Amino acid sequence: MLQDGDIAPDFELATDSGAPFKLSKLRGKPVVVYFYPKDDTSGCTIEAKDFSRLAPEFRQAGIEVIGVSPDSVESHQTFRSKHELTICLGADTDKAAAMAYGVWAEKSMYGRNYMGIERSTFLIDKAGRLAKSWRKVKVPNHAQEVLTAARSLAR
Repeated sequence: MLQDGDIAPDFELATDSGAPFKLSKLRGKPVVVYFYPKDDTSGCTIEAKDFSRLAPEFRQAGIEVIGVSPDSVESHQTFRSKHELTICLGADTDKAAAMAYGVWAEKSMYGRNYMGIERSTFLIDKAGRLAKSWRKVKVPNHAQEVLTAARSLAR
């Protein structure tokens, strides 16, 4: 499992904008990568709206934010449009990024086990190292907590 201080695994994903997103191209600036289970579900929508609401503050601090789920580019486009999201959404359809970050995990709901995304966020510093990670994220106030931590890196 990845630990804070480790080099962040690089990945390249198609995004809702149609442009590819490659993590290593952002070396030299802090990046927030948050993994979420599914577009347009209650917790994921709240989380995406919270990061979008704070996007101007992240940008002002020089911090990029990308949300990643296994949903398709088309699903991300619909999700973004429906909720007027302003953050980049990456389509990890083969789950390679999720596996590299250790967030593709066995989950349980109503006594049934299945594989899915464990809601997690990673703050990556200018050198491409994991500065801070949050696992099994609880959505309320999470985006603000990440912004506070990210601002300390951007200085």
